[in-house]
Amino acid sequence: MKILVVDDEKLLVKGIKFNLENDGYEVVTGCDGMEAVELAASESPDLIVLDLMMPRLDGLEACTKIREFSQVPIIMLTAKSSEYDKVLGLDSGADDYVAKPFGTMELISRIKALLRRTKNEETEYNFGGLYVNPTKHIVTVGGENVSLTLKEFEILCLMLKNRGTVLSRDRLLIEIWGYDYDGENRTVDVHIRTLRTKLGEAGSLVETVRGIGYRIGGRSV
Repeated sequence: MKILVVDDEKLLVKGIKFNLENDGYEVVTGCDGMEAVELAASESPDLIVLDLMMPRLDGLEACTKIREFSQVPIIMLTAKSSEYDKVLGLDSGADDYVAKPFGTMELISRIKALLRRTKNEETEYNFGGLYVNPTKHIVTVGGENVSLTLKEFEILCLMLKNRGTVLSRDRLLIEIWGYDYDGENRTVDVHIRTLRTKLGEAGSLVETVRGIGYRIGGRSV
């Protein structure tokens, strides 16, 4: 598997690269946000490790730009430990974050855990003009890339994985947001509505089953 590591701290990048290569990964490196975007497009990595504070383009902006064409898993590195900064990173499209300073083994463990989650998923789905590759985090409709937030992507993959099965709002809340989510279940409806809009002509594949929930595939109710 190929890992893209982008950070302007050259010694840190060298250490991460050394340890990842010892674990059998192919490693591509960069030193700023613009390079991160360019390498994400040209190298098609399986996972990206991205620093928050970098020259030319910071990690948040780079992550947002990468999400315009790819849903590849991204781990954000940050020297800022406040909850607000972590939330910003996750909201920009990152899947996980590691606060500096950190142990290299901790980072590698996070990388392996994130890769395991994607590896256990089906390689790809091709259904009604909709193409989804959970491993590469790619979504296209009619060959055109579709940019989704992490939650929208997870909802789509869960419904495709359970194609033909009606998923209740409660199940979607538990599996996507977690057992400790204490918000309203209307957030599911909001995300489904936005997902349909972003999918365009393929949005009709997401069916509403009145009084129960949602599904992809099967006869409408």
